[in-house]
This record gives sequence, structure tokens and C-alpha cells, in this order.
Amino acid sequence: MRRKRVGQPTEEQKLKSWKTKPMKIQKTPIEGLLIIQPTLFCDERGYFFESYNKKTLEKQGISTTFVQDNQSYSQKGVIRGLHFQKPPYAQAKLVRVVLGSIWDVAVDIRLGSPTYGTYFAIELTAENQLQFLIPEGFAHGFSVLEDNTIVQYKCSRFYHKESEGTILFNDPTLAIPWNINNPIVAEKDLKGELFPSFISPFTL
Repeated sequence: MRRKRVGQPTEEQKLKSWKTKPMKIQKTPIEGLLIIQPTLFCDERGYFFESYNKKTLEKQGISTTFVQDNQSYSQKGVIRGLHFQKPPYAQAKLVRVVLGSIWDVAVDIRLGSPTYGTYFAIELTAENQLQFLIPEGFAHGFSVLEDNTIVQYKCSRFYHKESEGTILFNDPTLAIPWNINNPIVAEKDLKGELFPSFISPFTL
């Protein structure tokens, strides 16, 4: 009689089990902002995961179509933001970290939203593999917490220079804690608009 093997699952069994587990979607206190946690398949060699799967996300109600991938490389202390593109070129973004870590921030700039002018922030790292889904109607920025950090993000519309907008990252009314000292900021971002005088092109 052939004995049934008992013990560790085979590679095929582990992969089959992994494939049946959906990405975890977590809501935030601001409507529309979502945290996505991919399912990792790990073994002694390392790990594998799907960083993006349109069908999987659509099954969970996320139907955004992305058309452009961006990548940035930064040293510790850099702040990028707060950026957005005005309609009809407004962008949704799906942000993740490939190497290092960031403090990722989204500010609700949708007129009529009960959370207008409110920010939500999350630490994204190469270790936690979390992703931050930011819909249209938000200003986005991040501070870099480690040297040699690589950030990748998908955009739902192509870059359109004439539609760029920037809100001052350290606007006192927003009071965003960036979790770094002596920030390194581009000249363009230092000229960002103060939030009290900002007239949003977005409505809820």
C-alpha cells in the first residue's frame, strides 16, 4: 500500500494556497483612500507577490485603470509634494516602496467633502509591502525616511505639465508631521500655494 506523505506542503500546494488568498483592502478615515496589502508567497528562497492585478482589484470594487508608471530615487530627508493635477488631467495614484521607506501623505482637496483639508498618512516600506491607493481629488506627497529609497507609483492619467498644482508641504493650517529634520525640498515645492488661499478645482 502506498503511504500518504505527511509533513510540509509541496511547492505546488503552497502556490495553490497562495493564489486563493485575495489582496487585503483596508479603508481609512477619509473616504476613497485605501491601503492595499498584497499576499506574499514566501519560502527559503525569498518571496513572490503580485504587486498589481487589475482583475483582483476589480473583484473588490476598485476599477481604476492605470496608464503610467513612475519611479523616484531619493535620499533620507527629501520631501516631495504636495502635488496634484487639475481636471481633466487629474490622477489617481497607487503608491508603493521598492527599497527603503517613506511617510506617505494624502490631503483631501475635494470641495464638499466632510474631510476637506484633512490629511491621512501612512508609512510605506519595502518590508511591509503596503500600497496606498489615492483617488483623484487629493494632493499627494511623501518624506523619505531612509537613504537610497525607491518609490514606484501608478497613475490613472498621463503627466500634463500645464495641469500641475502644488500646495506648500509645511502649510501651518494643514500641520502635517513629516517625521524628519532638516528637509530637502525642491525650489518648485518651496513655492507651493498656501492652503487658506487655495481654490480647489475638485468637487465631491
